[in-house]
Amino acid sequence: MGITNSGKTLSTDRIDCGGTFQVELSLTAAPDIVSNPTDIVLVLDRSGSMAGSALQNLKLGAKTFIDIIADATGGTQDGQIGFGSRIGIVSFASTATKDTELITSVADLKSAVDALSANGQTNHADAFTKAVELLTPPSGNARVIVLFTDGETTTGANPSPVAAAARASGIVIYAIGLSGENGVDVAALEDWASKPPSAFVAITPDAGELEELFAELARNITKPGATDIRIDEVLNDCFEIVSLTAPTKGTASMTGVRSLRWEIDELGVNASEGASLTFTVRHSGACSGTVEVNADVTYSDQQGNQVTFPSPEITVDCGTVVMPEPCPTPIEIAFDGCEDAIEFDAGALAMQSLGRILQLSVTLQNVCPKRRVALAAIITELDEHGIEHQRGLKTVTIPAHDHPTCRDVLVRCLKFVLPEDLDVSGRDDAICNDRKFKARLIAHYIDNDFACCDIVL
Repeated sequence: MGITNSGKTLSTDRIDCGGTFQVELSLTAAPDIVSNPTDIVLVLDRSGSMAGSALQNLKLGAKTFIDIIADATGGTQDGQIGFGSRIGIVSFASTATKDTELITSVADLKSAVDALSANGQTNHADAFTKAVELLTPPSGNARVIVLFTDGETTTGANPSPVAAAARASGIVIYAIGLSGENGVDVAALEDWASKPPSAFVAITPDAGELEELFAELARNITKPGATDIRIDEVLNDCFEIVSLTAPTKGTASMTGVRSLRWEIDELGVNASEGASLTFTVRHSGACSGTVEVNADVTYSDQQGNQVTFPSPEITVDCGTVVMPEPCPTPIEIAFDGCEDAIEFDAGALAMQSLGRILQLSVTLQNVCPKRRVALAAIITELDEHGIEHQRGLKTVTIPAHDHPTCRDVLVRCLKFVLPEDLDVSGRDDAICNDRKFKARLIAHYIDNDFACCDIVL
């Protein structure tokens, strides 16, 4: 069945400008058998060669199989296989016996398994016939036969046509073989089972491995809801993530100021199962009114489930909205003819807000002669949570030097104006709060000596 439900909810539908709220992502997954009820017949070899530890290990394996199916269908508490699935028991030696009908009682199924005793020859054709009878007429459920045997056919008709007819009618056949003293006909099992054999046939020489083989098969039939889950969440530019709460399943981490990743190894493997992740979001952009919280959510898993999360909206109340001043009107300046210099009165400019000036100096190491350098300085400001906010980008061209060798070049006076109204220190009681910034510098040559060459290959 895979993912049965996906959700995204907000702790409130309205916040003030700069306010915070919680977002909860949730997933629910269930084994395939929950949504696709299955009738399963365990066909168990009790011929004479099974006497001793082989039969005891078979019983352990069959009962483990029953328990896993019961757990996957919610039957742990009441001892019943749930969601419409059923199991029947057929055992065989010289002839086959219907030890139970298709039933849901875990106790009755285990009692039938415990009652098996080893004696007689091996009649696979009758075993398939009795199993098909239990599955006829079809109930509307998926139909599965799980055959266990430790030897070759020694009596009865040819099993191949019976198995082929069962497969043709839509019955899925699994085969488990124990290669004991008399050996098991692997080719025959591959002929009887559904295709490909690699997915439907398991052989072991060790009776002690039967329990794990049955368990693995039961898990394959129930099918995990989802494995290797990855969810990538990206918020609208109006918001940023303040903190994450540990998810109920899996791990989560921020991948940016506005993005996170939630990973879950498996969900809904043995039973219907839910998981949730809660994180705190703060309004930090210029938007107001009713806006969507997320910009994008992507989901992937090993099973290829297609999952779409809701996109809830929240109302941001910023009271009276003051739009920032428009871009200044440009002042036109023109050079006439061959004028080398001009003096121009740019008029008067009123200060818009208080601010601080950051001046950077940097030494560029080993700059080679006759090479210009493009230098970029990026400034960000840290808020009280350590989250960075963009404050400025400046690019300059460093002239080439004529020194005969590469040398260090000191670049001085890279200035940035940092208005006080962009203060994100978390204090609003003063205009001179302590503020923290980060500077990043990038430098590359502009000039190079690359030249095309006429080369014959």
